[in-house]
Amino acid sequence: MNELHAPVLAWYDAHARDLPWREPSASAWSVMVSELMLQQTPVARVLPVHAAWLERWPTPADLAAEPTGEAVRAWGRLGYPRRALRLHAAASVIVAEHGGEVPTSHDVLLTLPGVGEYTAAAIATFAFGQRHVVLDTNVRRVLGRVVGGVELPGASLTRAEREQAAALLPEDRPTAATWSVAVMELGALVCTAVNPRCGTCPVVDRCAWVAAGRPAYDGPPRRAQAWAGTDRQCRGRLLAVLREAEGTVPLARLEQAWADAPQRVRCLAGLVADGLAVRLDDGRHALP
Repeated sequence: MNELHAPVLAWYDAHARDLPWREPSASAWSVMVSELMLQQTPVARVLPVHAAWLERWPTPADLAAEPTGEAVRAWGRLGYPRRALRLHAAASVIVAEHGGEVPTSHDVLLTLPGVGEYTAAAIATFAFGQRHVVLDTNVRRVLGRVVGGVELPGASLTRAEREQAAALLPEDRPTAATWSVAVMELGALVCTAVNPRCGTCPVVDRCAWVAAGRPAYDGPPRRAQAWAGTDRQCRGRLLAVLREAEGTVPLARLEQAWADAPQRVRCLAGLVADGLAVRLDDGRHALP
């Protein structure tokens, strides 16, 4: 085994968080739902929504039987609500083409709506114990520091990063699956983007970045994502009104949610175009 494997795996055994999608009894559907919810969203915000979602829709068939608007409503304030539409669409395909069961094949998972390379690898690995390279931001940061000696990875995933991660993947399938989640957990809890806890890291003595004196990131500027006053905030406000309504919503109520008329009109049209809202003939709006 690579010299990194044993200390990281031992650390994970002792420090892994108790998360519902990691339970031995967790279904592949639970894992799939968690993976889509966790995209750009912290675990703490996902936990209550994931629990409510699985209670209401414990299988893909349960979700597929509901209107897409109910998926958007249940998504709440997780952000990036098109993920709810993709999850609903994926559930419908799973029911129509896969007997209601989440596919075990990585290649077949890639054919589902909203499932890209990372998500397919994560589901295949964490739900079915397969051996795939799983590269999220946390994993890229850990490997970038420990092996590459850089503080932060670049904005885009490179071929070199993928090859490096593949070279470090244990040959044994169950061990490889545990390694993938262990490195991810290490990045989430210890090797964080800001104020990493190097003193508690199980591989600090093998870390190229620490050995180099923890040099600061010197790549292209990393822009913080704005929120206040943006179209994202406007869309979120309008969608919140639609989610909280029991039926259709008059335009006047949406006008109260956002004062900037041109931005409101643009964002409302965008919600309709994205399938997150529908506009009725009388000018009222509703969830799909």
